[in-house]
Amino acid sequence: MAMKAWRVHAWGEPETMSLEDIPVPEPGPGQVRIRNRAAGLNFFDILQVQGKYQIKPPFPFTPGAEVAGIVDAVGRGVADFAIGQPVLAITHGAGLAEYALSRADMTFPVPGGMGLAEAAALPIVYHTSYFALRDRAAVQPGEWLLVHAGASGVGVSAIQIGRAFGARVIATAGDPEKLDFAKAQGAEHALSYRDEAWVEQVKQLTGGRGADVIYDPVGGDIFDLSTKCIAPGGRLIVIGFASGRIPTIAANRILLKNISIVGALWGGHALAHPEYLGQAQRALADLYSKGGIRPPRPIEYPLDQAPAALRDLANRKILWKAVLTI
Repeated sequence: MAMKAWRVHAWGEPETMSLEDIPVPEPGPGQVRIRNRAAGLNFFDILQVQGKYQIKPPFPFTPGAEVAGIVDAVGRGVADFAIGQPVLAITHGAGLAEYALSRADMTFPVPGGMGLAEAAALPIVYHTSYFALRDRAAVQPGEWLLVHAGASGVGVSAIQIGRAFGARVIATAGDPEKLDFAKAQGAEHALSYRDEAWVEQVKQLTGGRGADVIYDPVGGDIFDLSTKCIAPGGRLIVIGFASGRIPTIAANRILLKNISIVGALWGGHALAHPEYLGQAQRALADLYSKGGIRPPRPIEYPLDQAPAALRDLANRKILWKAVLTI
């Protein structure tokens, strides 16, 4: 039996990928095979195609790290999933295809009432923000949370989870449409980071104190400026470097304001603690059932439009997330 899958035969761009017929994989012990209905897209998919990501699979490979669909087959030892069950999964690759394999401990039931497109967009960004805000920064009710790139996948999830944890949220974004979108997700205030006045605006909104927690997936100048509006004792969470520049900070600035610079590498933590993903997913499903989080509907592209979808993602045209529908 054959399936359609996007394949990378050499480092290049999304447009150099090819859509090919390859054999449908058989699930091994502890694995689930999913007939995909949607596959989530992430910025690191582009980096992986370009050969700029830390994980470099052998050629040829299929990118894509998260999917949602219907259980099609299970491997030996899998008892928690039944054929025909709707699931979402973190696949760590090979997601941009009609079928995908996932580890049973990285596969989860789709929360009741959630569509499969929304489910495919959920795992990586919501798990990242849950880990960052709960486990790494320990956000407390009433604290001010500043979320950069507030209309992005990680930004939206951080706004919603921060609100669910009782924080007061300020978001930044780059244009009016994205600012409005961030506010629609629960940010009390949305500021344009195209004007460095946002630093003073954060101070004003927080009564001169600054933000208690800053969620930064951008790096570069945004990180540098964030250190000027962080509260004493605040935590600046390093999520990633979408700006392309990895920033540095003089240690005396950490000392003088008693601040913490906190790394939040969710993927590494999840691989090192296999039980963590299930715990976090149960917590997120509970938040969803209670209305605490609500993934927006992603922008949908058919499977054969993967290069165009990734190009739009690279050009920052995507509000929230994009998924391929199968």
